[in-house]
Amino acid sequence: MKRWGKETLIYLVVIIVLSIAVDAWRTKDMPVNTAPILEGISATGEVIDVIAMSQKKPVIVYFWATWCAACRFVTPTINWFSDSYQVVGISTSSGEDRRVSGYMASHNYTFTNINDTYGDISRTWGIRVTPTIVIIDKGEIKNITTGITTPPGLLARLSLI
Repeated sequence: MKRWGKETLIYLVVIIVLSIAVDAWRTKDMPVNTAPILEGISATGEVIDVIAMSQKKPVIVYFWATWCAACRFVTPTINWFSDSYQVVGISTSSGEDRRVSGYMASHNYTFTNINDTYGDISRTWGIRVTPTIVIIDKGEIKNITTGITTPPGLLARLSLI
């Protein structure tokens, strides 16, 4: 039992180190510290200013795509968090507004979303992979993670703020 526990701990440390290294490589072109302007119009016509929103409480910014396989696992978590946290999705290169709105409606996703039709916002932010989750508080980037994350993983990131 002692040997099994030691091996499990070693594997866990290796997985954590690899995960951190992959995130560091994937986010190397992204901004650090001060978040760049992040504004847009939601599918409902609402003007969204993420930096202004973050002055009151943290904002989870979710870069995703309708065609992204990993996003199919993460988006339900993001949608669930939108009940308790400020969430702004940025759907990148996913087609016209009507297509993205239809996709969200068919999956019962209710989080606020800006459709980045041509990927302009994603390029400005240096997004290299979807999904990418950025937590912004008071205009500062507090955490960035890429790829699949779980509800406990996202809660842990939010608790570090």
